[in-house]
Amino acid sequence: MPEFSPGEGLLLLSKGIRNYVGGKPLIVSYEVTLSCNCNCRHCDLGGLRQAEQRMAPADYAAYTRAFASPLVQLSGGEPLLRPDLVDIVRAVKNAHKPTYVIVVTNGALLDRDIYLRLKEAGMNQLSVSLDFPDERHDAFRRRRGLFAHLERTLPELADIGHGDIIINTAITKVNMRELRAISDLSERWGVTVSYSAYTQLRTGDAEYMISSPEDLLELRGTIDELIHLVRSKKHIANPETVLRDTFAYFENGSMPRCSAGKRFFVVMPDGALIPCSLHRQRYLSQSEMVHDFSSSNACGACYVAIRSYTDKPLWKLLFKDVPSLARRLFDRYVSL
Repeated sequence: MPEFSPGEGLLLLSKGIRNYVGGKPLIVSYEVTLSCNCNCRHCDLGGLRQAEQRMAPADYAAYTRAFASPLVQLSGGEPLLRPDLVDIVRAVKNAHKPTYVIVVTNGALLDRDIYLRLKEAGMNQLSVSLDFPDERHDAFRRRRGLFAHLERTLPELADIGHGDIIINTAITKVNMRELRAISDLSERWGVTVSYSAYTQLRTGDAEYMISSPEDLLELRGTIDELIHLVRSKKHIANPETVLRDTFAYFENGSMPRCSAGKRFFVVMPDGALIPCSLHRQRYLSQSEMVHDFSSSNACGACYVAIRSYTDKPLWKLLFKDVPSLARRLFDRYVSL
């Protein structure tokens, strides 16, 4: 059985509503390191950072108490490169309750031992990046053998029965025809899949953007197919609204009214605050960031996952997205 219960879900929902109304963040993403053991074609990170200044687990606990967001994401770089990641998860989980803790990884260092230690420390969700349903993933991530490792490891971890593993696929021009295959693969592996949108803000490379009328027409058909699956199956995490908005982002070339710095933001390894992983102006406090960045932010050049789940009117979150996510959680909870 998963360790995240419907009762805990209600507590998190209440906390989220309070934060939304009170102007506090819904999710804080801790980039615990900028080092990475991959060199992905759609990312500006990659390689190891020597002498990187890093916060300690106690620092993450202090930040979590101060921000009091219902969701916390631990990412990078590659967070599994940090030998104290389990301690960070435990510190964050116990700092301010309830807190839903997500660990985002490329999976190269993932195994049964580290997964179970992260679970014991309080991890609620493990998000593993996947760009292709086969060895093309290795070439895209520039990491030989990565897909084979995930193919061995993720079904093994899914069999443990926590129901907490999500594959995250960023939709690009080169993998848009593989989205259904990735969905099928996720179902076979016994994990969930979540789709997000590529942005060229990281690299300046428009090669992976979907913009031509022909590609948009094909993507619309695929999105419609995925929405049909959302209505009939349990393994796709995205609410229908997120999938439709993701297509609208590609169709329009942007998504306006970004709330980076307000409803979500990023904390760098050394403790500096930045509005998002794509705008790296550094701030000492959220109030400074809101004043200097968020109040005049006109950027709409991304629709990444962290934004797609938080950057909406409250009524849409409460009456469209939350019921969809709650049904998926309930189905998973009672069926495992």
